[in-house]
Amino acid sequence: MSIDTKPDVGIISPVRNSRAKLALLALSIGGFGIGLTEFVIAGLLTEVATDLSVTIPAAGHLVGAYALAVVPGALILTPFLMRRPPKVALVALLALFVIGNILSAWSPSYEVMFAGRIVAALAHGGYFGIGAVLAGSLVPKSRQASAISIMFAGLTIANVLGVPLGSFIGQQLGWRAVFWIISVIGVLALIGLMALVPRTDPEQDQLPVRQQFATLAKPQVLSSLITTALIFGGMFGVFTYIEPLLRNETGFSAGAIPWLLVLFGGGLFLGNVIGGRAADRNPDKAVVVLSILLPIVILALGMAAGIPWATAVLLTLMGAVGFATVPGLQARVMRHAQGAATLASATNIAAFNLGNTIGVSLAGAAIGAGWGFRSPTVVGAGLTVIGLIIMCLAATRSVRAARAKKAHPSSLSS
Repeated sequence: MSIDTKPDVGIISPVRNSRAKLALLALSIGGFGIGLTEFVIAGLLTEVATDLSVTIPAAGHLVGAYALAVVPGALILTPFLMRRPPKVALVALLALFVIGNILSAWSPSYEVMFAGRIVAALAHGGYFGIGAVLAGSLVPKSRQASAISIMFAGLTIANVLGVPLGSFIGQQLGWRAVFWIISVIGVLALIGLMALVPRTDPEQDQLPVRQQFATLAKPQVLSSLITTALIFGGMFGVFTYIEPLLRNETGFSAGAIPWLLVLFGGGLFLGNVIGGRAADRNPDKAVVVLSILLPIVILALGMAAGIPWATAVLLTLMGAVGFATVPGLQARVMRHAQGAATLASATNIAAFNLGNTIGVSLAGAAIGAGWGFRSPTVVGAGLTVIGLIIMCLAATRSVRAARAKKAHPSSLSS
């Protein structure tokens, strides 16, 4: 599907507003469950390690394994499913997600838990990739980025409420109870998808699979993917090590940390809404402006880490500015990947997770080198600046190509 290059192109014609809202709600609930699965374990590492008789670093690999497994899931499962009706594909992916979480909740050993995490992660990229294309098709072109942001709202809510609440439940009832609850959420999302999302035909203008993978190497598509990896690698590299920064540099107590994480999650949610509306007007401009602001906010966070109120404000702003880029980047990669929008959309989610892994590794290396708990902000800002440069070059080329096409309608777009 093309987002805004041709009229009347999409998986389906726009449906009634109320029906579209219900379908988007169902997609968002699935996103909430997936977001909860990815992030909640970070607050349960001690409990998981103790119960499965492994070290905390070994338990930490359950976080990294999930992020890395998103990549093959997006690049292997999505091509297999994207020629099926989107509803059928999403139901299959959510079923896989539920199975993975049941394995995690039941796991009698670390190895089974590890396998459960990988199975659940395989559904991640395809769900958001196919779901983003479907969400954009449910509304008029002028509201497609906002529709995508609604689907991603579940992911942000998982950070705002799900992770702190999941950590609390895990401490009270055991970490397994959290994964049983996530499994139930997955089943509810599955029921919602089957009941509320219309059954539609797959994209009509899909290229052969080999050509779709070749499309990912197009300059505009590749630029968007790299920008996604760098922006979120920078932001989550900082966020992963925010707890020692807040405790050792700012002086917050352990009891204050969950509330500060809620502020960050609130920023994610707010940014997702604002970013969707901004991207509806002009995705490239929205991403460029936000990419300029993000490294400034990240560096300011590191510089103001000794001032509690300023740190709290900047932590919220980092979440808002960073996640506001999501709708624009997602809409952009889909627009430039004509004939391969679904694969490109899923690959962008994979880039998000791959970038997180890279950012966390580089930020951890900076701390390990003895540069202090503020050093991840320097690393994060550096990654986002590189992403900004790539995005500016890509946006400039896109404008020039559009002008050339307007002057010479018969010419091909880049």
